[in-house]
Amino acid sequence: MAVFNYKALGAGGAVVTGELTAGDRGEALRQLDKKGLQPVKVAEAKVVAKPAKTDKTAARRAPQVKAKPEGLVKASPKVKAKDKDTKEVPEGPLKMKSKEVVYFTEELSDMLAAGLQLEPALRAMEAREEEGNIKEISQRIRNLVRDGTSFSQALKRVSPSFGPLYCSLAAAGEASGALDTILRRQAHYLKTIQELRGRITLALIYPAFLILSGIGVSIIFVTKLIPQLTGLLKGTPGSEMPIGVRVMIGASDFLRAWWIVILLIVLAGAIFFKAWKDAERNKPAWDRIKLKLPLYGNVIRGRFYVQFLETMANLVGNGLPLLRSLELTRDAAQNIHLRSSMDEMIEMVGDGRSLSSTMIRSQIFPPLLIDMVAVGEQTGKIDLALRRAAERYDKELDGALQKVMAMVMPAVLLLMASLVGTMAYAMISAIFQTINNLGGA
Repeated sequence: MAVFNYKALGAGGAVVTGELTAGDRGEALRQLDKKGLQPVKVAEAKVVAKPAKTDKTAARRAPQVKAKPEGLVKASPKVKAKDKDTKEVPEGPLKMKSKEVVYFTEELSDMLAAGLQLEPALRAMEAREEEGNIKEISQRIRNLVRDGTSFSQALKRVSPSFGPLYCSLAAAGEASGALDTILRRQAHYLKTIQELRGRITLALIYPAFLILSGIGVSIIFVTKLIPQLTGLLKGTPGSEMPIGVRVMIGASDFLRAWWIVILLIVLAGAIFFKAWKDAERNKPAWDRIKLKLPLYGNVIRGRFYVQFLETMANLVGNGLPLLRSLELTRDAAQNIHLRSSMDEMIEMVGDGRSLSSTMIRSQIFPPLLIDMVAVGEQTGKIDLALRRAAERYDKELDGALQKVMAMVMPAVLLLMASLVGTMAYAMISAIFQTINNLGGA
């Protein structure tokens, strides 16, 4: 046990000083927490041992010394239990649902915007009545922040659900002093993604039923109706099987004979593709391919532009140097190909070039965006120019997402119409061929 001198703030804001006995600094902080005190400074006191005096008075002070350790022994199991819970922070990360991440971000950003410091804000979230992961996450993060860990590092250690992008943006907010703004924009972004997923799920329900119905109809056609018509045509004198029916029968026979091989090939191809995509050396190539995909590539680019502009506007607007702002913005980028292009931009800015000229050389930004940034550099209000550009491209990103969603339903309907229409045509051709053969007989 050691003696710690502390300086803390009481409930009314009064400064309280004193000393307490604890096993380590973390335990001392927890004791202050139990007393409702917010620690400002906690340091171990330097105690000089006096062995001679202790030896002379050992007999007289024996009862007191004996009684004091008894109280400590009784309290030690509780302290150890609490220590055990606190040490679970890095060892047992909690997984959160996407809704819980959004709620956590919204609540914390609102409290920080209201003027609360980070630790009191987390304490207030920890005291919420509703049980769940948010309360436990807030407690674990507060314990780490109180012990000196940065907020972004605490997020990484407590839950993998925050993700690299979230943690990088949190680090940018800590560095710029605009953590509340960064979290508010991140909450808006997460809500947008969540709403998009919900809209896509709802939009795909009807096409999913269509696809399942089409598969069921195809199975009935191939296994029941077409074989019956084939038998009828073969039993009719002078009959000739239509080419459409012959093609469908051949495809059906092929699938029945080789479906296991085809399934294994598809599974092997999927496993190989996933292994190739997840390999570190292939991730830059896969990120380049994603940027070239129809519709989806435009969404990825638009998302990168909005994130780049918003993060840069917040960092530069809060006084961070341009070079440091670019480094933090690069760390928040998810696409490795785009991130490597930003590495070149950082080198050029470090050599003294302007942001707009480096954006031109990187060849990853559209001309209109570069022109808006160049105007901001000329007027000396680059943060406002970046924010206006972010609003513009946010609207364009929303339009691109709506376009992708609008294309899903027609594509599925066209596919199902082609499938069912082909089978219906083959059936009608077979029926007419049967009627003609019977009439000719």
